[in-house]
Amino acid sequence: MEDSPIGADKWFAALWMVVNCKNGISSCEMASDLGITQKSAWFLNHRIRMSLHDGTIEKASGHVEADETFIGGKARNMHIAQRRRRITGTGTKDKTAVMGILERGGKVRTSVVANRKKKTLQAEIHKHVEAGSALYTDFLLSYDGLEGRYAHKVVDHAVEYVNGNVHTNGLENYWSLLKRSISGTYVSVEPFHLFRYLDEQAYRYNNRKDIDGNKLSDFDRFKLAASQMVGKRLTWNEATGKNHEPQTYPN
Repeated sequence: MEDSPIGADKWFAALWMVVNCKNGISSCEMASDLGITQKSAWFLNHRIRMSLHDGTIEKASGHVEADETFIGGKARNMHIAQRRRRITGTGTKDKTAVMGILERGGKVRTSVVANRKKKTLQAEIHKHVEAGSALYTDFLLSYDGLEGRYAHKVVDHAVEYVNGNVHTNGLENYWSLLKRSISGTYVSVEPFHLFRYLDEQAYRYNNRKDIDGNKLSDFDRFKLAASQMVGKRLTWNEATGKNHEPQTYPN
């Protein structure tokens, strides 16, 4: 907020909307509500998303689900020029891979990954999951070899989705919420900015309840988000990618 030409009243109103609107809020809608330009609302949105990043180094433990998905705008929702630029094939070719790790009864953490190869996905698991934890994944071959470090069990979705305690339904539900937010509110998200939208959705999901399991009020969620703004800054050049290499995958 330092040196911002936008008043604190609009900053806090924007923060309230981002953390409490279940499916997020687009820059167009925010601009209309706050009486500012869409460009200013877009930048405001991204600065708020940056402050929502958890950045915890504490690893998930206990019963943990790991899964991956692909995020990409629907071609029918894109402007024809954007469609020609971004859609050059079929399937997952023009979508972005995202890795998710969910501690049951705890928090979800997500990150953009370069691919679904064994080295990439297992590096994320080693980074975020404590050794010895019960780890549940689907039948993707990239997860082979985790048995030595974790109590790893898999569920084959071609056969069943649940086998007792072995499932990834928690993350499947989270992916549904995330994709509903992106396709319903933002329509199409550039891969470079995707990690900030992941931070936004993870913040709302992880702060539904307090540490005692009680439902967190909208005001408490707002206060927590405001407290995380201290010491963080996002410039226009950083937000638009002018200070970054084009092929990076921030965490």
